[in-house]
Amino acid sequence: MMFRLTAPVLAAALALPAAAMDLTELSDAERAQFRAEVRSYLMDNPEVIMEAVELLQTREAEAQAQADVNLVSDNADAIFDDGYSWVGGNPEGDITLVEFLDYRCGYCKRAHGEVAKLLETDGDIRMIVKELPILGEESLLASRFAIAAKQVAGDDAYKALSDALMAFNGSITPAALRRMAETFDLDADAIEARMDSEEVTAEIARTRALAQKLQISGTPTFVMEDELLRGYLPYDQMQAIVEEKRG
Repeated sequence: MMFRLTAPVLAAALALPAAAMDLTELSDAERAQFRAEVRSYLMDNPEVIMEAVELLQTREAEAQAQADVNLVSDNADAIFDDGYSWVGGNPEGDITLVEFLDYRCGYCKRAHGEVAKLLETDGDIRMIVKELPILGEESLLASRFAIAAKQVAGDDAYKALSDALMAFNGSITPAALRRMAETFDLDADAIEARMDSEEVTAEIARTRALAQKLQISGTPTFVMEDELLRGYLPYDQMQAIVEEKRG
């Protein structure tokens, strides 16, 4: 048996699952010949290894993207209509953007201005914010504060405090949060009393459970329509994805 390898053939072969190329079906002499042919070809054409790696990475990215689409579809109600997350932008917009965020996350703070610019310049995007405190006790304290403010004083209070928390770079303490509430003429006592309530705790627990189902391990994470977008995205990239979704 004579083997003839070319770059496309070998790249495809290297990217195949192991079971797709079963050398046990060859004789000892044929296996030795095959291995010698492969080694000789790779020594003469080392660039084929990079071709195989790139092919494998492309296939893995495509598989992950499809898996993410399935995750969004399977959890659509919890993502887009949970009944408790803050909804802003244009509630009747033709595109829905969901953000999982943490107030101690540097990339969330960086993304905050990009998202605000997108909502301002587009005008037809429905925005949903999901509190996902994953960076320690200060993150949890900040989320409890924001959620409690929404439950006590409504959506406008939540938006004001959420923006303030994103702009805040100091230590998140009960005293700092009280001053923040008072800055917006909110009832700090009522918000503080609500922070450790079962309702606030349950909301955070539900969002954490959803994040686990979506295999979210960091913030910010976005969902735009049927697509999971993991990590910080600049304004231009978000705008391009919006245009793509609109077709």
